[in-house]
Amino acid sequence: MYAIIEACGRQYKVQEGENVYFEKLDVEEGKKVSFDKILLVSDEGKVQVGNPYVTGVKVEGKVVSHGRGKKILVFKYKAKKNERKTRGHRQDYTKVEITSIKIAAEKKTTVAKTTKTEATKSEAKEKVAK
Repeated sequence: MYAIIEACGRQYKVQEGENVYFEKLDVEEGKKVSFDKILLVSDEGKVQVGNPYVTGVKVEGKVVSHGRGKKILVFKYKAKKNERKTRGHRQDYTKVEITSIKIAAEKKTTVAKTTKTEATKSEAKEKVAK
């Protein structure tokens, strides 16, 4: 079973027991976090696609740690001007372990539908009988 969720402005494919790196979340280590914006769920070949989100599905996880990614060097220069600038950037992240993907049980209700033609036919028969 896997799901595609939307979190922090990006889409992630997650499975139970998997560790996923999100952009920095404001949740303490060891706390639970839940995601409600589910775009797609696949369960044993049954695929549910949301419009835009799937209802009745919830993905839960536990924050494992916070950290910073590798340094990325950004080099800017202007030709023929002897102007050079080197900068670095490290992105903050939150490591989350996906604990469960919960799908709510669908309620099957049968509603007796009568079409307008059946209703008008029965009314016409009553009028004729009177």
